[in-house]
Amino acid sequence: MFTEQQILAAHSKVKSGADFPKYIQEIKVLGLTQYEFWVTDGHTSYYGNEEVINGKGKYDFIEIASISSAATLRHNIAIHQQGQTDFLTFCRQAADAGVEKWVIDTQKMMCTYYNVDGDEMVAEPIPQAAY
Repeated sequence: MFTEQQILAAHSKVKSGADFPKYIQEIKVLGLTQYEFWVTDGHTSYYGNEEVINGKGKYDFIEIASISSAATLRHNIAIHQQGQTDFLTFCRQAADAGVEKWVIDTQKMMCTYYNVDGDEMVAEPIPQAAY
């Protein structure tokens, strides 16, 4: 059983996209199997063993582009993973690329981005954390 506070504490250690794999490993140990992050306001739904926690929005409303671009999204992901953008900038860039939400699956170690029509745009394996 996990709490939102535990998840937020783990997330607070993430300073750039490079820290993301370690964060995923930490929340996986807590029992989190999946989460959905909604780009419009940053609210997140956390799932694990018949448990669901719905978090609150983290920032002001961001409009999602109605036309999606997987190529633009791939570029934005790459520069974010290199530490060239902060999280809010990445969220804005994702919205501009047409991303409505992304889903993290800690069992499959995948991050999948979806547009407003629910179509998969990009699916990326989450690398193992370097310790």
